[in-house]
Amino acid sequence: MQNDVVTNGICSTESVNGSRDVWSCKDSDSLSADHLVIMVHGILGSSSDWKFGAEQFVKRLPDKVFVHCSERNMSKLTLDGVDVMGERLVKEVIDVIQEKPNLRKISFVAHSVGGLVARYAIGRLYRPPKEEVKEDTSGNGCKEEPMGTIGGLEAMNFITVASPHLGSRGNKQVPFLFGVTAFEKAASCVIHWIFKRTGRHLFLTDDDEGKPPLLKRMLEDYDEFYFMSALRLFKRRVLYSNVGYDHIVGWRTSSIRRDSELPKWEESFNETYPHIVYEEHCKACDADQYETISTEDDGSSDKLEAKWFSFGLNQFPMKELVRGLSRVSWEKIDVSFHSSRLRFAAHSVIQVKDEVMHIDGGDVIQHMIDHFLT
Repeated sequence: MQNDVVTNGICSTESVNGSRDVWSCKDSDSLSADHLVIMVHGILGSSSDWKFGAEQFVKRLPDKVFVHCSERNMSKLTLDGVDVMGERLVKEVIDVIQEKPNLRKISFVAHSVGGLVARYAIGRLYRPPKEEVKEDTSGNGCKEEPMGTIGGLEAMNFITVASPHLGSRGNKQVPFLFGVTAFEKAASCVIHWIFKRTGRHLFLTDDDEGKPPLLKRMLEDYDEFYFMSALRLFKRRVLYSNVGYDHIVGWRTSSIRRDSELPKWEESFNETYPHIVYEEHCKACDADQYETISTEDDGSSDKLEAKWFSFGLNQFPMKELVRGLSRVSWEKIDVSFHSSRLRFAAHSVIQVKDEVMHIDGGDVIQHMIDHFLT
């Protein structure tokens, strides 16, 4: 059973299991949009968390995008682990693609842990390029190189919002622990009691069948999982991060930086995007380049990270996570709600989880849409 709603030219369909599709109603059918946008919520979340964002996308990109807000990992299902959630998302995306044969492109917009789930899912949805090379028809004597796809669709935008790409284990990675080392170490030992298997993945304490932590495996193409090949396919990879007041996900982990790489930001004077305080386009670095860059600082942050990670069952410095994810280019968008009355809810405001309470984050959604490749 589905409930259809039409508001100001925007159609939305919500099924009894919580799935939410949003598209333009300007045409009598929804076949004009060929760009699928998958929106993924965070831990203990639901498809309605992206309601505002989905409607804004369709309102500003009418007849171009078809938005599907993921629903198969809602509420307590988000505690089952990044890989289990990723597998569910894979099946969900495939089902949507099969129902909409007109789709040609695909993008992901994910919040919090949803960013890790989306990274896992694209690694499973990746389809390598076909062996044959298409003949060039432009007359310039070149041949067109084949490209891989995500579920058979052209990969466009991969956007995460306050996502813990470096995990939650480490100094100030989870800000509500106040940077107290004793609290942070204790959290790594008990987190699985609260957040189950997902907590183990976030704190890199998982060792399934003797394998490396999942977040480490996701730094490369591992077995039949094409994590990095899939990520590399996207024309844009974008990180929206809170510089402060996000008590769930720290600035470093959401922006894929080490302490020495965090930029100095100033008050925004942009009336269109008042909460965006810094933008950086980072080119891809290979391992040698990254090591050269790393030796230019005093190494104090590395020593702190290495000392912290020496606690527990595995030793895995953050620098390896940063280095692995820096092999692809990223657009890093830093956001501050320090002057907002709801700044302490920055983790939700940056997504506009609630249209009334969190509307201060509306300019972040607008920035996302204004720079979106269609």
